[in-house]
Amino acid sequence: MIEQRLSEQRGVGDHGWLNSHHTFSFASYWDPKQTGFSDLLVINDDRVAPGRGFGAHPHNNMEIISYVLEGALEHKDSMGTGSVIVPGDVQLMSAGSGVTHSEFNHSKTDNVHFLQIWIVPGERNSPPGYQQVSVSESDKRGQLRLIISPEGENGSLSVRQDIRIYAGLFDGVEQQTLALDADRYAYIHVARGSIEVNGVKFKEGDGARVRNESALQFANGDDAEVLVFDLRPLEVNHPQR
Repeated sequence: MIEQRLSEQRGVGDHGWLNSHHTFSFASYWDPKQTGFSDLLVINDDRVAPGRGFGAHPHNNMEIISYVLEGALEHKDSMGTGSVIVPGDVQLMSAGSGVTHSEFNHSKTDNVHFLQIWIVPGERNSPPGYQQVSVSESDKRGQLRLIISPEGENGSLSVRQDIRIYAGLFDGVEQQTLALDADRYAYIHVARGSIEVNGVKFKEGDGARVRNESALQFANGDDAEVLVFDLRPLEVNHPQR
């Protein structure tokens, strides 16, 4: 079963310098029916004005992923990490027992557009950690490339949870089928463009909970960029954070 959640159904936070669309409940947006899915807690679709950003603030016991779609995002944290991530880069910060970080638009002239994703970890109060990888367009073109996994398989980043995240680019005749184990859930998020999944049409910002499907076929993309989350089969009502 593919249960769609359309782009326009998401929560919206417009703060002038920040325009954010929330797939799941976040900050002042609260919907008791949208409190995450399995271990996937947050997908925030953020656009940040030039030179603006999120000042230093703390987190703990959360796996926090940044995935840049356009522009450049500057990261600093209390572990001494400093980096600028651009399209193709994937950043994973394991907050663990506690970390402070900031995220700013690195450009003084152009917006930055990125996804911030939160995963509930399988272990608590572990030492904080930081990882980053660059995945080329060719590695995602017409296929789903593993970017995050529990064991860091095939050059992916290692996350502290039983979850696998794939990223793919699809246009025209490009297509890919992702097999799902019978006891797994999945979540689809279309970051850009449009695409069909098992014949269901998705546009930018659309997502879907997936249950009881043996495979997902991605086809008929129009400049599409897609993230797919392979998840434990949990029905959890996460508290608001």
